[in-house]
Amino acid sequence: MGALRFLLIIFGLWLGCEPAMAERRVALVIGNSAYKSVARLTNPANDATLVGGMFKKAGFDAVDIKLDLNVAEMRRALRDFGDKTKDAEVAVIYYAGHGIELDGINYLIPTDATLERDSDVLDETIALDRALFALDPAKKLRLIILDACRDNPFAKTMKRTIAARAIGRGLAKIEPTSPNTMIAFAAKAGSTASDGDSKNSPFAAALVERLPTPGLDLGKAFRFVRDDVLKNTGNKQEPYVYGSLGGDDVPLVAAKPVTTGPQASPDSEIRRDYELALQLGTREGWTAFLNRFPSGFYTDLAKGQLNKIAAEETRTAAADKARQAEEEKARLTADRAKKAEQDKAAAAAKAAEDARLAAEKAKQIEEAKAAAAEQRRKDAETAVAKALADKQAAEKALTDKIANDKAASEQAAKQAAEKRDDEQKVAAVAPTQSPPSLSPQETAKLVQSELRRVGCLTGAADGEWNAAAQRSLTLFNKHAGTKFDTKLASFDALDAIKGKQGRVCPLVCDRGSRADGDSCVKITCRAGYRVNDDNECEKVQDKKPVATREDAKPRDTERKKVESAPAKPSASGQMLCNAAGCRPVRPGCRVVDRPYSRAQAAPGGAQTEVCN
Repeated sequence: MGALRFLLIIFGLWLGCEPAMAERRVALVIGNSAYKSVARLTNPANDATLVGGMFKKAGFDAVDIKLDLNVAEMRRALRDFGDKTKDAEVAVIYYAGHGIELDGINYLIPTDATLERDSDVLDETIALDRALFALDPAKKLRLIILDACRDNPFAKTMKRTIAARAIGRGLAKIEPTSPNTMIAFAAKAGSTASDGDSKNSPFAAALVERLPTPGLDLGKAFRFVRDDVLKNTGNKQEPYVYGSLGGDDVPLVAAKPVTTGPQASPDSEIRRDYELALQLGTREGWTAFLNRFPSGFYTDLAKGQLNKIAAEETRTAAADKARQAEEEKARLTADRAKKAEQDKAAAAAKAAEDARLAAEKAKQIEEAKAAAAEQRRKDAETAVAKALADKQAAEKALTDKIANDKAASEQAAKQAAEKRDDEQKVAAVAPTQSPPSLSPQETAKLVQSELRRVGCLTGAADGEWNAAAQRSLTLFNKHAGTKFDTKLASFDALDAIKGKQGRVCPLVCDRGSRADGDSCVKITCRAGYRVNDDNECEKVQDKKPVATREDAKPRDTERKKVESAPAKPSASGQMLCNAAGCRPVRPGCRVVDRPYSRAQAAPGGAQTEVCN
């Protein structure tokens, strides 16, 4: 029992060397799979269950796993979780499901959302800022993990209240304003993530592999996650982390202490004194030991050693007494003492011998007990040393595994980067070619169809890469910030155009029409107004009539008639001529000259008729 007790003490002290997790850690895990308005997602519920189990195994104080929440349930879950973060040092939210980006703001989509139009996003979803608000009270670390960058079916059917408003592909980049805050995306901003072909998404599988590594800083852990996902998706999906932490390592699971030998314990001094007393092997040494350490495992061992010494002293005394009795018996025999005295001496000698034999037997028993106790002590110490050695070997193996995994990941990333560089060099030298399965005309038709969808081409998608098609690709380059060669239809351009969810080129209407959504409608002005050159209604201005050459034609004709007709003299024989022609002066009147301008000149001069 003493050895067992010692072993338990040693193991208790060894386990007590583990660092106590004084900090409180809480996690909220949400997985939305069963959407009502779009197709069901296969993995989010599985991913949430897997990640929630990881947090529980990591020793989190509270882990809430919520599946298939509607908008009211999501708001309630965030509110309740916010109460738990008030006294927590570490708080984590994991969300798997659909997400959407609108005007640069990210939203999480509950299972009951319909999102018929873009304005419904504000009413039927949960803004990512609401989740950040729930994490704010945490003192040491605030972490959000979003496996919500999947291809969003809502964006394809959603009506736009403003034609130019585009719904982002994936989620938008975000920079947390609070310190010690990290937001991990399953895929880089503006790109989509894979739901996975197996039970769990590639992102979730990498998380549970890397994050629980004891002592591994979160920043490094997410870099390992990135490398794993890139490798498993053929470099198609790249996780990304926004935000930053301080200079100290922040592991999700604290590191276990690395030991180089048996750890010091309160029994180390007792053991040292015990071994010293064992080397002395005297009653005085054991008595001093027992006076200093009156109880404990080593005390019981010391008492056994003291009993062994006492048995030896008893045996020695009995042997001396037996020897003396035997000598007295021999003396009496030699002196031919009386028979009674010889018998008495013989009996005393026999009793002394019996006592000596008993003392010898007692000594052997005590020696056996002491030897057994000592062997148990050595066995216990050997077991502790072996356990510590096994622990060191396991920790060294873990450290080597982390180092090897890191080296392999860095090598894979280096090879991937070299491959991308080679592909870019080849792409820079050789023009983009269509796959062998499609002709240039078929490729051009696909590009034209996508250009029509984003509002850059108004003509038909006929497969002819003519001047109109080239102008449409030029417009796309201008408004999308790309630099594709407009002289040919390439698959690189096709992929880039497909990546745009909404209209890219602004709608241009002819004079007299205006844009209304994705179509042009005729401008109708009210009475008294007309469409001006700026394509706006303006009031019609009244103008005074201006005489023209046409107005003067009847007068010229009349004058010519007068001039050509034979003149009839008046009684005075005078004739009056002016711009209208010549006629006889009326009776009782005469002709007088008057000043005139050159413009009023007419045959006969500028004259007037004056009557009495």
